[in-house]
This record gives sequence, C-alpha cells and structure tokens, in this order.
Amino acid sequence: MIAYTPVTQAFRTWKRYRGGWAADIWIYNLEKETAENITNNVADDEFPMWHNDKIYFLSDRGANERANIWCYDTKTKQTKQITDFNDYDIHFPSLGPSDIVFENGGRLYLLSLTDEKYHEVAVKVVTDEITLMPKVENVSKLIQNTSISPDGKRAMFEARGDIFSVPAENGPVFDLTKTSGVAERYPAWSPDGKTVAYWSDKSGEYELTIRDLEKPDTEKKLTSFGPGYRYRLYWSPDSKKLAFIDKAMQVYVYDIAENETYKVNKELFMYEGDLENFDVSWSADSKWLAYPEEMTNRASAIFIFDTQQKKNYQLTSGYYRDTEPKFDPDGKYLYFLTNRTFNPTYSDIDNTFIYANTTNIALATLTDEVLSPLAPKNDTTSVKKEAEKKDEKDSKKSDSKEKKDEKEKVKEVKITFKNFEDRVVILPPEAGNISHIEAVPGKIIFHRLPNTGAADKKKPVMYYDIEKGETKTIVDNADEFSVSADGKKILIEQDKNYSIVDIAENQKLDKKMPTAQLEMTVNPRAEWQQIFNDVWRFERDFFYDPNMHGVDWNATKKQYEKLLEQAVTRSDVNYVIGELISELSSSHTYRSGGDLEQSAHRNVGYLGINWEIADGYYKIKKIINGAPWDTEVRSPLLMPGVKVKEGDYILAVNGETLDTSKDPWAAFDGMADKSVELTVNDKPTFDGAHKILVKTLSDETRLRNLAWIESNREQVDKETKGKIGYIYVPSTAVNGQTELVRQFAAQFDKEGLIIDERFNDGGQIPDRFIELLNRKPLAFWAVRDGKNWQWPPYANFGPKVMLINGWSGSGGDAFPDFFRKAGLGPLIGKRTWGGLIGISGAPTLIDGGSVTVPTFRMYDPDGKWFKEGHGVDPDIKVEDDPSQLSKGVDPQLEKGIEEVMKLLVEHPPVNPKQPPYEKR
Repeated sequence: MIAYTPVTQAFRTWKRYRGGWAADIWIYNLEKETAENITNNVADDEFPMWHNDKIYFLSDRGANERANIWCYDTKTKQTKQITDFNDYDIHFPSLGPSDIVFENGGRLYLLSLTDEKYHEVAVKVVTDEITLMPKVENVSKLIQNTSISPDGKRAMFEARGDIFSVPAENGPVFDLTKTSGVAERYPAWSPDGKTVAYWSDKSGEYELTIRDLEKPDTEKKLTSFGPGYRYRLYWSPDSKKLAFIDKAMQVYVYDIAENETYKVNKELFMYEGDLENFDVSWSADSKWLAYPEEMTNRASAIFIFDTQQKKNYQLTSGYYRDTEPKFDPDGKYLYFLTNRTFNPTYSDIDNTFIYANTTNIALATLTDEVLSPLAPKNDTTSVKKEAEKKDEKDSKKSDSKEKKDEKEKVKEVKITFKNFEDRVVILPPEAGNISHIEAVPGKIIFHRLPNTGAADKKKPVMYYDIEKGETKTIVDNADEFSVSADGKKILIEQDKNYSIVDIAENQKLDKKMPTAQLEMTVNPRAEWQQIFNDVWRFERDFFYDPNMHGVDWNATKKQYEKLLEQAVTRSDVNYVIGELISELSSSHTYRSGGDLEQSAHRNVGYLGINWEIADGYYKIKKIINGAPWDTEVRSPLLMPGVKVKEGDYILAVNGETLDTSKDPWAAFDGMADKSVELTVNDKPTFDGAHKILVKTLSDETRLRNLAWIESNREQVDKETKGKIGYIYVPSTAVNGQTELVRQFAAQFDKEGLIIDERFNDGGQIPDRFIELLNRKPLAFWAVRDGKNWQWPPYANFGPKVMLINGWSGSGGDAFPDFFRKAGLGPLIGKRTWGGLIGISGAPTLIDGGSVTVPTFRMYDPDGKWFKEGHGVDPDIKVEDDPSQLSKGVDPQLEKGIEEVMKLLVEHPPVNPKQPPYEKR
C-alpha cells in the first residue's frame, strides 16, 4: 500500500486555503486496487510519511490554521496534532528511520518518532558568503524607462533601480545615482536640460526627487506624499512644473516654484498597463495640460486643465475613445487619437464579427481663427510694398532686440472651448492600430503597429507633414520612441537596442547607443531589502481590499523581514516573498524571476509513444495519436512512409544501443526537433533490423492532450449512439477559446453537449464562452432544396452538462459559475479551485523579478461575494476515485453521459416541424 496526494498545494502561495484544490491523503492498495481517503478534510493535508502503523503528514486544519505535523493511526483511524507552531508554517518535512526533519521560521527541527517530541537542530555553516558580497553587474538587460535629452545628444536610462546618462554615440556612460538598495524610477529630463526628475524610495516611500545636472552628486527630495506608487513624469516646457498619475488613477501637477501639488482629475478604469502608458501634453506656454479622461461608458474624452485657474474643460464628448492629446508646439492645433473608423471583420466559422483597426489621427484647431490644414488651398502672388527707409544702424539694433525679446517671451496659447469638437478633422493617414503620437513643428509623429490580422508584423515610426500633406517613414520597425524637447531628434528602441536619429525620412539605426556599458555595483543584501519593501508596498497600495483581508500588514512585514535577514540567495528572497504575500490568503498571489542563478538547460526529443521493456530491449507499447483531423501535431512514427508499428522494438538511436537501465528519453538528450536515426525490428534482435529516419518532437503535451480529448469524444459518441457531442476547454485564455470554437463548430449540430472544463487553468473572464453556448432559437427558415436552416445558424439548442474539478480555477471558476447562472445545465464532478480575485498587472521589480497583486474581486448580481477560497460547488458530486481511474474508468465522464441523456429525454432540443405551405 502507498499513501499519496493526487493534488498538492506545496508550492502555492496561498495560506489558509480551503478550495477544491486542497490536498487530501489517500491510501491505495496495490493488490486489491482499492483507494481510501484518510483525511477527507477541507484543509490542506499532504506530505504523507508512513512509519509503522502511523502516517505523519502536514496539515493546516488546527485552530491557528498554520501548517503543523499531524498523525493518522491506521489501526484506530484516529488523527492527532503533533506540533503546534503559531508564527510560521512548517515546510517540506522528511522522514528518516527514527525522526522527521522539518523547517519552521528558517530553522531546522528534529521530531523523534519514539516520543513525538521535537527540538531545534543547531546548524553551523562555514562559508565566505560570496553570494552576499557586493559585485559589479552589467545591467543593460534591465532597462525599464528612458528619457531623451532636450537636444537629443544623450538620454537617461533607468536600469536596476539606478539612473544612467548615456550618449547618443560618443562619450562616457554615467551612473548618476549609484544607489544599490534604493530604487529610482521614471527619469525625466527637463526641457531646459538642467535637471533630471525621478521617483526615489530612499525615504521609504516613492517621492519626487530632482538632480541638478550641473551638480550631479547632489539630489533634492521635493515631496513627502507617503504611501502610493506614481508613474511617468511630464515636464512643462518652462521646466517649472511636472504632471503625473498615481496608482489610484489620480492625475496631479507639481509646481516646483510654489512647492505645491494640485489635483487635476481622476481616471476610472486604468490599471498597470494603462497607467504605465498614461500620457499628457503641455501647451508651449506651460499654461494648459491636455489629457484623456475616462467616461463611465468606457470611452474617453479629451480634457484640458488650466494650471492658472485650476479648472478643467472637456473638449470632446466621449462618444468615442479619444486618447493621447498632443499640443502643436506652434500653438495652432491639438492632435489626438480617436477610434472612429468602423470596418467589420467577419468570422469564417460562424456569423460573428469584430471591429478592429479603428484608430485615426485627429486634429482640431485651437481657435476659430486658425484655418484647418485640410481646408482648400489657393496659391496667390504677393505684392511687394516699398518699405520706409530707416537708419541702417538703428534698424539692426531694433531687429536684434526684437529677436531677443521674441526668444525670451513664449507666445501665449489661446483656446476657444466653445464648439471645439466641431473643429475636429480626421487626418489622411489610414486608420489602423496606431499606438502613440508626438507633435513637432509642422509634423505629427505616430507609431503604426501591425493591424489585427495583418501578415506584416513590422512597427514603423512615421510622420505626417501638415503643410505638404505627406506621410513618410522615419524608421521601418521600432518597439518604442520618444522625441527631444527641441523637436529635432527621436530616440528609437528596437530589440533592446537604442538609437537617436533625426526626425526625417528613412533613418538608419546603424549607430547604437552604448547601453552595453551600463554597469553598477550591486549590494545583494541592500537590493533584496529594497525588493522586499517594493513587494510589501505594491500589495499594500494595489490590493483590491484596503483592509488587506484583515491582515495586520505592518506586523506581517516585520514578521517576514526576520526571515529575509537569513537569505543568502535570490531564490531565498523569492521564498520569503512567497510567504509574505501568501498571508493575504488570496488567489493570484505569485512571485517569480529576478537575478537567479541559471543552470544549463538541454532539450529532449520525443517520439510520441508509450514505452515498455520486453526481452531486455525497449519496445513500442503504443503510438499516441489524436483524431485523423488533428494535423496540428503527430507522432513522428506516424509520418507517411515510416516503416514502424506498435509492438516493434527500438534497438538503437543514432547507432547507439538503447540502455534499459536508463530512461529511454536519455538517448534523446539534446535532440528536440532534430532528425534521428532509429534502428527498429519486430523482434528483440539486431538480426534483420532496419533503420528509419524521423524528426523528433520537442514536447508531447499537446499530442497527448489531443489523444485524450479524442478518446473522450469517441466514448461519448459511442455510448450515446452519436447523439451527444463532447467539447474540452483547457483554459479561458486564447488556447481555450480556440478549442471551444474549434470543437463547437464541428459538433453544434448534435442533440446535446458535454462541456468538459476539468483542469481549466483560467485566463480571461469567459462571458463570450457562455454567449456561444447559450444561443437561443430565434427562427427557422424553410428552403425548397436542401436542409432547412436554424437561426442562429451556429448554435446548439439541446441539453448541456459541464464537468468540473478542483484543478479548474480563475477563469475556470467563472466558466462553471456563469454556466450555472445562465441555466445551461448541471455541474458534475468536484468543487473548483475558488480563485476569482484577479490580477491586472503590477510594477516590475528592479532586478527583473515580478510579483502579482490581486486587484479586483467578483461579486454576484445579488451583492454577495463569489466564494473565494471555496470554489464552485457541483450540482452532482462525483469523486475522482483513484481505484476507478487506475482501471481506465472516468467516473465523472460516465456521470456526464448519464445525465445529458436523461436531460435529452426530458428536454429535447427545439426543432419545430415545418408548417404546411400556404395558399396565397
């Protein structure tokens, strides 16, 4: 007999979890092929360790809901608690001959199996702590934000929390901040070239900080905002004010001279990606701030803020999505992006449609007096008038003074707010996927991304010349761009390389900026503390519940900082971060990446077969195959002309005999997607063997998944005599959406459907999935020849059931929840994961690591929360009985077939008889 857990939460970061994915411990009798659940508890029970008649295991079922060691007596069937740790959970216990060793709070303990008492084990390690020593690191791959200088001769780069000044081509690279352990973010070079502004967390919170570039060794903290995360900084042209948005979607302006911060407006639906890309524009006289404001209809309007009167003006109605307003530097126009071109794309599969590639570049004159650049033109001849004679000397003095005064005095920008939207025109550049615009004198620069459905994936940066009415390409492919304050240079990012070029046609990116020289001294302990602080702050500031699920977040920080002090590798830091965020007891709390040690990775080639050993050689037990129509992936052994079959022996790979003391795929090390020569025979001998050449697979997952789907479909088809269709939906992301549509299109004409969403790992919120499955009969159409039509044409009007289990989560929770709410049919199987507090992104950690922050939670139309940490209960509970599964029987699928056939009798699909033809 063995004790085991079919599922595990061992590496999950969710404490006090009670959902359908919680582990139970089973005992399986290998002789009798019977199984027994010995814990059968809503808590998490796992890591079974069998010693004599007792099974020790880890469980958080106690009053303090901490993972402690418990014991199950197989004779008495009684369970008792052995340890009682309250501050930290026990992790990864391991059984020895007479003791169990386990970790708690960063310390090792031994539990004696004789008297079930435990004590701490003193561990002394002699080490040079090389992983903790400061080191010089190249940080060029960790660039996150940039800012081009006003004249385009240099740019600021944020990399690994430091700010660097990098020349366009020639000159040294400077690390301006040199602060490992402090994060500086979103550098912004002032238009007068004297200052760089950024956010620094040196004080413990992100505060606005500036550095005088003539005295680069000193910096000045300008604000004391306290908690909260803030995004990109936008200087006014006079270098006296800065605009920005914070994580709460509040738009601000900070006035340096007045040391005053004032609110502009508050957005409604922006989260990480939109906040990162939030853009504003200052008028040339630094009086007006243009920005997009979100409306309750999810569109957005263009607003302008008067910084002198502290007053907002709405310019466009919000009927469309209007974004990225940009003032013309000459004070004549306001440009913006607007989604106003509607050209539908129709589906090849059914009668649905989408409207993509809708974005136009729009222009509005700022006043009624300014003529639209698209107005008709008339070439005229000017007549010279005789100028009055002036004293030449006085004339030169006067001209010089006028030019000086003109240079020092910026022309006032005037705006006529009345009937502003009546002056909007759409510029000639074709509508499409346009993502970013910038205005320079006489031109509007824009970034054209590939249109939805387009074969060409290039992303050119272009400009439209207002006077000439011409569109030209600056560079034919770029990832990002920004423009210098003087409007003459542009910083282009392409494949993590950077170049500064002229704003002119057909620029080459052959002169790369020397970003490869970005180096800094990294102090691991200081950096790890900063990363830990960022994680704690991100959760505090972005978590959907300001009360942090009742957790004392300040005390939790102190609790886990004690473990951080013991960290000696970046992996240790991730472990501590995982423990910290899991205290929120929420779904979607994950951490990953960072400056981790990377081990060498070698791929393995696969043949898409099940192996077995017979007569001292490896034999083909089964060749995995999906359906005949599944051309996506096939076993290399099923390719036409390959002379091999099930039952044959594979004797050698590339001339080397397969060693049965090793796993068979050891012979395919490093051979993924490569041609290999196999020596095969129908008997266990090289005599009479022949050789075949095949190309291996790099992965068998999809092949085996298709085979499993097809075997289930065949079973349903056979047991229902072709009446019921079977559709497997592996996720609610793109691949799950594709599977649903692919399989539905082939089977919508069945009398009923089984929707299998077991193991669904989520993705998007699946309302469109339900729309597809919930199409109601609206009409039927009689035709003279052929088969009458139903409408909607691609719909199934028959009974449906859904299979669920504990692996189904996130969007895989929403899918059955919506299925039930739509009244589509019963849910069959086990309770789902229970995770519908979703994520919308969070700032990246300075060393490239990441952490997720749950930012939104689902509640029902009746005003009750979705049962987070519990899941969706089935209408008909069916256990995943290991004894049945081991025999190839799927109890949940069997029950699904039984129920849908019962419903087919009770509620057959709508299929009215055609009425008699009329005499008219």
